[in-house]
Amino acid sequence: MFKNNYQGGAVVEIFSGQGNDPVAKWKLSGGPSAIRKEFNKEVKGFVYCLEGSSQTVKMQMPENGKIALGLLQRFLVLQVNIPQRKDFSIELVITDSEHLKRRLHLSTVHKEVSVTLLHAKIPFVGLKRNIWTTLCIDLVSFTSELFKGFLTLDVITLFATCKVRRIFTMKTEPAGMLNDDMFLSGDSLVDLIPRSCQFPPDVCHVTQVLNMENVQKADMRAGLLSTDCGSS
Repeated sequence: MFKNNYQGGAVVEIFSGQGNDPVAKWKLSGGPSAIRKEFNKEVKGFVYCLEGSSQTVKMQMPENGKIALGLLQRFLVLQVNIPQRKDFSIELVITDSEHLKRRLHLSTVHKEVSVTLLHAKIPFVGLKRNIWTTLCIDLVSFTSELFKGFLTLDVITLFATCKVRRIFTMKTEPAGMLNDDMFLSGDSLVDLIPRSCQFPPDVCHVTQVLNMENVQKADMRAGLLSTDCGSS
């Protein structure tokens, strides 16, 4: 879908809650009561709410599974708000440097990293809840460590429960990261994210960078790191 689009800028926008039909190119599962558009007073704009079972309530892009997104930039960025005591998951289908399809399933359900030949389960480490979060997933970090590198991101599936404002890719790592800190103040991305993708100035929010190093540190601190089948 994006293969022939220009992807050399700071970001490539994939989803926004604004507009007449933001989910026109998405496959929605769960019904209108489970996935709905609503005006959010906090961010002063429209967002999509996914509520219900994390097994059945989801939105997937592209709608047709035979079409690939073909996204090239390193970071997948989601502006989301996750409620307390609710599950939240993202599944990503990527093409690696051997042109094989691999799946990354990131979830609050997972307690440890688990890897098979074509699939990796990754826990959401230290996910902030009840606050708007700019969640930056380092695709290159995960696929280089677990598989055979990164070529393209081809399918994105978002599972309940969450509110989502925007989804886009970025080619540059957020500035100002500390070695042991995966969280940033919202201001550190200002120079990288176009104004149209930023939160309004008075919105309380955090930025989290999720990469393999952060996940491994958290897993090893908890004594949880395991591998079902050694990484390729």
